[in-house]
Amino acid sequence: MKSSVGRFSFFFMLTVILALTVSCGSKGTASEKGKTADLNGRTTELSKDYEEIFKNIKLLGSVKAVTDRNPVMVQRFGADPYALVYGDRVYLYMTGDLPMYDADGNLKENNYSNINTINVVSSADLVNWTDHGSVYAASATGAAKWGGNSWAPAAAWKNIDGKDKFFLYFANSGNGIAVLTADSPTGPFTDPIGKPLISRETPNCASVTWLFDPAVLMDDDGSAYIYVGGGIPSPDKASNPGTARVAKLNDDMISLATDPKPIENVPYLFEDSGINKIDGKYYYSYCSNFSMTPEGVAEYKFNQGQIILMTGDDPMGPFELYGPVLKNPQDYFGRGGNNHHCIFNFKGEWYITYHSRILEEAMGMDAGYRSTNVDRLIMSEDGKPVMSAGTKAGVSPVANLDPFSEVSAVTIGNGVGFETVQYGEEAVKYGSGTMILTGLHDGSYTGVYNAAFGDKGAKEIVMKIRGKGMGVIKVCLDYPGAAAVAYVPVDVNSDEFKEVRVSLDSTVTGDHSVFFVYAGSDYDVLSWRFE
Repeated sequence: MKSSVGRFSFFFMLTVILALTVSCGSKGTASEKGKTADLNGRTTELSKDYEEIFKNIKLLGSVKAVTDRNPVMVQRFGADPYALVYGDRVYLYMTGDLPMYDADGNLKENNYSNINTINVVSSADLVNWTDHGSVYAASATGAAKWGGNSWAPAAAWKNIDGKDKFFLYFANSGNGIAVLTADSPTGPFTDPIGKPLISRETPNCASVTWLFDPAVLMDDDGSAYIYVGGGIPSPDKASNPGTARVAKLNDDMISLATDPKPIENVPYLFEDSGINKIDGKYYYSYCSNFSMTPEGVAEYKFNQGQIILMTGDDPMGPFELYGPVLKNPQDYFGRGGNNHHCIFNFKGEWYITYHSRILEEAMGMDAGYRSTNVDRLIMSEDGKPVMSAGTKAGVSPVANLDPFSEVSAVTIGNGVGFETVQYGEEAVKYGSGTMILTGLHDGSYTGVYNAAFGDKGAKEIVMKIRGKGMGVIKVCLDYPGAAAVAYVPVDVNSDEFKEVRVSLDSTVTGDHSVFFVYAGSDYDVLSWRFE
C-alpha cells in the first residue's frame, strides 16, 4: 500500500508539473535553477519541483560498477564474441544466449537449444557500445530457414566489384556452418545459398565431432580462409582429437575454393577457432579441452579451458604450439565454463574479447548464461602475445565521444532498468538495424563515458522522444546520483519522435561521463545531442 500511494503521489506531482512545462520542440528554461519560466501566463520554479520528484526515486542497482567497462552489453546476454573492424568502429557479433525456464517458471541450465539470433553491437571507443539488435539468423523466422540454431558467429568484409560486402558465418549447433550476406555490418542479413556452406557431406568433415565455431582470416593478398571444428572423439584421443579443419574461400566468400583439410597436432583441442596474422606470422587459436591429465598439463604447459595459440608461416598450416594467452573465466571471476575468444587489432593496439558469467551473477542467476568482455591483449617487447587477464574494469577509451553529434539512445556504457527494441520496418523484419530505448521506469538510467565537451562547451540538450506516457529525464555528469545539469520533461503524446529542447543550468565544458536518469514510463527515446 505504501508503494502504491507513493507512486500515486509521484504521478500527481508529475502531472501538475508537466502541465506547466514548455511544449515539445520549443526552447525553455525548465531546468534553470533560480529562474522561472513563463508558461501560458503562469510561473513556477520547475527545477525545484523536479528535484523533489527525484528525491523520492531510488536509483536501480546496476549490474556493473560505474567504473567498470565489462561486460560490454547489459541489456541482453551475448556469448562467443567475434570482432570485425570496419572503418573507425569495432563490431561485435555474439551468440544470443536466451534464458530458459521450466513450466513452473524456474530458470533452467543453459543448453543452447533455443538460440537462433546473433546480437550485434559496435563502438568507436571500446567503452560505449551502440546496440544494433539481434540478427534473426536461423529457424523458420530467420534468414537460414534450413537451420535450427545460430552459435558462435564469425564476420568478415570484402570489397567485391567496387562495393563493400559483409559476411556473417555461424554454426547450426554442432552440425555445419551457414553464411549470410549484407551490404552493411548491421544488416539486413540474408542467406545467399540456402544451405550450409560446410556440412557433414563436405569432404573431410563427416568425422568432425563438433562441426562448429567458425573463424575467418582475410589475408593481406585478399585471399580468405575459414577455420572450423572441435570436440573429443574418445578419451584416448583427447590429447590430439584431430577435429580442426581449414579451407580456403572463393573470392565470393560464400563458397569453398578447397576442400577442408585437417589442422594437424592441435593438442587438447576442445572448441573455439581463432585466427590472426601478427607481424607476418599466422596465429591459430582455440580453447583447450577439459580432459587434460596432469601429465598433459606438465608436457604442454597450459591447463584446461584456456585459450591456446599455435603459430605457422602459412594460413593452412602446419602450426606449432606457442602457448596460452587467456585462462578460463573461472580464474578471473570465480565462475567457469566454456571459453570462447576473438583477438583483434584496433587503432594500432591488440585486444581480446571473450565471454564470462559476470552478468548473470550480478543478476542473481547461476545457469551458464554468458556475456561479452573486452580486455587488452598483452604483448611482449618484441611484439608477441603473452598471457593476458580478464577483468571487470575492461579497457581505457581509445577515443572521445562527441556529444554534439546525434548519439543513439542505445549507445550505452552502463545502465540498468531499460530495454532496446527494433525501430523501423527493416529492423523489425530482420532483427538488426536501428534500435530505440524503451521499458523505462522510475530509477532506470543509462550513461556514456568520456564525452568531450571542449572549452566552448554545451548550453542545451536535445532529445528525441515519443510515447503516450509522462515523465522526466534527469541529465547529470560523471555519476548517475550527481546533481542535475538539466531536466528534460516528457509529455509528447505522439507515435512519432519529437524533439524536446532544454537549456542547461550552466555551460558544460571538459570531459565527462553523461548519465540519464528516468522517471515515469510509457515513452521511448531515439537519440540525444548537446548544443
